[in-house]
Amino acid sequence: FEAMGLEEDDGTPPEALPRLTPGEEVIGDYQAIRLSLKGHPVAFLRSRLQASGVIRAAELGEVPANRRVQVGGVVLVRQRPGSAKGVVFMTIEDETGVANAVLWPQVFERFRPEAMGGRMVVIRGRVQRAEGVTHLVAEHLEDWTPALADIADQTVADPRETAARRRHPRDVRILPSSRDFH
Repeated sequence: FEAMGLEEDDGTPPEALPRLTPGEEVIGDYQAIRLSLKGHPVAFLRSRLQASGVIRAAELGEVPANRRVQVGGVVLVRQRPGSAKGVVFMTIEDETGVANAVLWPQVFERFRPEAMGGRMVVIRGRVQRAEGVTHLVAEHLEDWTPALADIADQTVADPRETAARRRHPRDVRILPSSRDFH
């Protein structure tokens, strides 16, 4: 600054910014580049999901065909091919991998808000295997998107610090949207 003729004598330097929680780091990474090397958003919610009877995506391949299970994750893709007669295919991802769900037209219509608006969903249905591919034929969808807002707060020791952080506009906690049909 001296070489440019500028003075930097404006008082004491600002205090260090508060450290991000691991959840805030992961959410920030997802907002910026749609992935994180530090973790997966669903991993921060795993204990809540397990308490609700939700299995990991990687476990889906071990479940016998026709058994009812619940799998939860961040929605990656929603597809509705013209040749599929109204069937919607949804791919969700958790910290262990991806799960593919099939939503028949009547299930899609019954759970349209959850199917189209959920950034994170829990899908209950029957396991189906065809030609070496495992699908979950959906019977019920539950929108878990509000739980994503809790990720950043899980490792904050002082709740007042959490409230203060949420007041700042930079702290909007929305994951990038999925890739969907229109």
